[in-house]
Amino acid sequence: MEGMKPKSFWKRPEGVTGIITLAMVLVGGGYLLYTFLPYLISLMQNAISAVLLFMVLGAIVYILLDPRFRNLIWFIYRSIMRTITSIFIQIDPIGILNTYIESLEKNLSKMGSQIGKLRGQMRKLKDIIDGNEKERTNSLAMASKAKEKGKQNILILKTRKAGRLQESNLKLSDLYGKMEILYRILSKMYENSEVLLEDIKDQVAVKKMEREAIRTSHSAMRSAMNIISGDKDKRMMFDQAMEAIADDVSKKVGEMERFMELSENFLDGVDLQNGVYEEKGLEMLEKWEKEGLSLILGEEKNLLLTQGKSGIPPIDIEQPLPKGKKSDTNPYNSLFE
Repeated sequence: MEGMKPKSFWKRPEGVTGIITLAMVLVGGGYLLYTFLPYLISLMQNAISAVLLFMVLGAIVYILLDPRFRNLIWFIYRSIMRTITSIFIQIDPIGILNTYIESLEKNLSKMGSQIGKLRGQMRKLKDIIDGNEKERTNSLAMASKAKEKGKQNILILKTRKAGRLQESNLKLSDLYGKMEILYRILSKMYENSEVLLEDIKDQVAVKKMEREAIRTSHSAMRSAMNIISGDKDKRMMFDQAMEAIADDVSKKVGEMERFMELSENFLDGVDLQNGVYEEKGLEMLEKWEKEGLSLILGEEKNLLLTQGKSGIPPIDIEQPLPKGKKSDTNPYNSLFE
């Protein structure tokens, strides 16, 4: 969460509403000014009317130059735009996080199925590799006997067969290595996503109660008074922190779904019978490997890739997936300090 900052008003959904409303106000104001321009000119021709008009304009300018008044107008404007926007789309951060919780639960179920499918393919591939190695050893033994007996034809056939099996196993072993990397990453992503899901559930439950308490003790009028006095509004700061959490979770859910799509494309393109796989799925995996830090895996990404390529420590696909261990401190707590 280091360096995370809440979005500015203009980058939020209500900011779009604000831009459209502001544009309509400017166009409407310009039209009214153009319509009443002859009347204003006639007022300017009268000395008393001109003085009164300038006094009104001066008062308006003075008020606009007052930072506390500007902050109040800005607060009211944002509140109105937020209310209008909430009619059409979900902008409540608690509601958005509840939606992400549902997405995480569905994604975890789907990811568990993908891991199961990957395990099955890895078992089949391992059996094929072991079978080829056993047959290669038998062919070499038969070739050795044929050589002793001077049977040149059998010697050539068995030697060639052993060579083909060895070449096939090299390709299959490379494919198994890619599957092992995929398995390590999917397993760790599943583990970390479980922790993320529990953290978000806890955070939503606690912060929902906190927000109710803040809204009860800080009415709209009190918020406006805080703005006028130059103090930070607790309601606004709380909502901004929750929006930052929702934004972070959104990116993590997106990464999770993208990697599941990547792994699905890779697995669908694997032909175990012939020991081949589609280049597109492999390219997607290699591209992901070269990308920067993972939001879900963090610094563990590079470690997992290194372990996958070296095969150390070895993995046991028969073992159940490890349960994620929750940290003593929630990574989002710093946003509310």
